[in-house]
Amino acid sequence: MAGYDYRRGDDLHHVAALWEPDLPRTENHVEISFRDLIELRFVKAFLEKGIGLKAVRNCLEYAKECIQSDRPFSSGRFRTDGRTIFLESLEAAKEPKLLDLKGKQYVFKQVVEQSFKDLDLEGDIVTRWRPYRGKSSIVVDPARSFGQPVAAASGVPTIVLAEAFYAEGSASAVAAMYEVDESVVRDAVRFHEELLAA
Repeated sequence: MAGYDYRRGDDLHHVAALWEPDLPRTENHVEISFRDLIELRFVKAFLEKGIGLKAVRNCLEYAKECIQSDRPFSSGRFRTDGRTIFLESLEAAKEPKLLDLKGKQYVFKQVVEQSFKDLDLEGDIVTRWRPYRGKSSIVVDPARSFGQPVAAASGVPTIVLAEAFYAEGSASAVAAMYEVDESVVRDAVRFHEELLAA
């Protein structure tokens, strides 16, 4: 998100950020918006599958043109047209054939299916992310509670539920206090435990 510098011999080279973040930088810190977060999830997923950053950059630039969006990875159109865009962008950039064409199609399909399974779209726009194992009990919605994870039905921040559980020692007591299902309290606790363990 901030780009990076590297040395080759005595020369210093700068590689620009993949895109300009929605939020301005403050004191050399990169702040990311919900859209930036969703796009970064795709970049991470591609990198984890062995697709190089250069290939991801090429795909991103090509997709911006094809989809007419500055955030193409989080577009519903990318979900449907993305495989063609991905393969055409690799060919246009004359990417080294790290994987055969069939392999690239398989990797792309894996990344897109996995990345979209916990996202909610309205039209072509990603509006919510279900960050806890794709379950609908917890959502990240930029229109609710400043984008922090919340219990989907009630809007109570998950951190509030988790901290109340540790204070009370009882999921049923917290559920009664905040008028949510016990299962939501348990999901909030597990969600935050997994975040801390990561």
